Amino acid sequence: MTLAEILPSLRTSLRTPLEEVWPATASWGAHGDLFVGGVGLADVAARYGTPTYLLDEGDVRARCRDYLAAFGPDNVAYTAKALLSRGVARWVAEEGLRLYVGSAGELRVALAAGFPADRVVLYGSAKTPEDLVAAYAVGVGTIVVESVGEITRLAATAPPGQRVLLRVIGATDPADGVDRRFGLRIASGDAAAAVARIVAQPRLTLVGMDCSVGHQVSRFNRYEDELHVVLDFLAAMRARHDVEVTELNLGGGHAVAYSGGDPSLALAAFAGRIRGVLRLVAERHELPVPRLTVSPGRAIVSRAGVTLYHVVSVTRDQDGRGLVAVDGGMTDCPSGALCGARHSAVLVGRPTSAPSVPTCVVGRHNDVDDVVVPTLALPSDVRPGDLLAVAGTGAYHHSRASNYHLVGRPPLLAVRDGRVNTLVRRESPEDLLRRDVDEPGCC
Repeated sequence: MTLAEILPSLRTSLRTPLEEVWPATASWGAHGDLFVGGVGLADVAARYGTPTYLLDEGDVRARCRDYLAAFGPDNVAYTAKALLSRGVARWVAEEGLRLYVGSAGELRVALAAGFPADRVVLYGSAKTPEDLVAAYAVGVGTIVVESVGEITRLAATAPPGQRVLLRVIGATDPADGVDRRFGLRIASGDAAAAVARIVAQPRLTLVGMDCSVGHQVSRFNRYEDELHVVLDFLAAMRARHDVEVTELNLGGGHAVAYSGGDPSLALAAFAGRIRGVLRLVAERHELPVPRLTVSPGRAIVSRAGVTLYHVVSVTRDQDGRGLVAVDGGMTDCPSGALCGARHSAVLVGRPTSAPSVPTCVVGRHNDVDDVVVPTLALPSDVRPGDLLAVAGTGAYHHSRASNYHLVGRPPLLAVRDGRVNTLVRRESPEDLLRRDVDEPGCC
């Protein structure tokens, strides 16, 4: 019998310290359990089953407040595509953020949560007529224009005085490998042509510029380069059209860490630096300093999320590495297959003194890219029935989950102050069959 088995109180100290990729409230408890939001994850798995998404409400709210402290009231909008439910929309509204939505569906969820329509921004490179009709019907505050053709549609259908932002593509460097397809390029003259068309439309009010410099960006200079090009453009537009915009949205894309060695964006330092650069460049052009806004998504919810799995089988690959298969996979953890993300994971619910060995955690779907965690160290005695917790799954997991192999999507649970609240229930076989409308003889 090991010392840790004799003295349960020592198990926490013998555990590997948690990396900062876990929710802020995460901590080890007795018997090898991991607690998030004051809730033991082993108990959650026993009560709700697996796979299951957990979201630390306190962590989400704290990051909303961090962004507001860095950029100021009314200058932060949460980008809903990262993760949205009525509960999440309510938290964001209560914390004072605005909201970027990309579809009529996201708008409907936000409105169902009581989110004020005038604090919503509709964006998207291919907004459907249904998206626009939904936005007009409820009085969405701002619409982002992302193509010249869209201006004609808005001019013919938008309510008078509709506020618009123009998405522009400023600093570009093919060597940085960033695919920037969405928006109008300043260098080509497309952005200038769009400004001319917008200001000629009596129904549209151009209030600012909208930018996106990429994803998982940790270097300040990418944003600074964009800012310089965009303000040069604004100075030219003032001289040509006598138009002065009041808002500059530098987007999101702020890097978050998925494992201990990943870089992340130093938020407070970034906000101070970029505000200073904005002021200096605006003064150089004798422009009024536009209101600086940001629209993070991943950076608000990623670290708050944890996914629970049960181990189904344990084998070894041809190189002798442990191969741990779990009861989920690419249907609920799509980031590995889509983005090559490398999450952290730990064994939960029982103490062990077994040495750690190189391990790959794979899913249940018999696809070569069905990988949950490609490389990590897990105890050598991991066995079927064990519980694994995967960190950093708050963003783009629930929102991208699928029914591949007709597997139901997991529930989304909020944890806070020792309580569990179901935000989205588990999808059942009956849910899948409801959409499978078999009408013999109809065709």
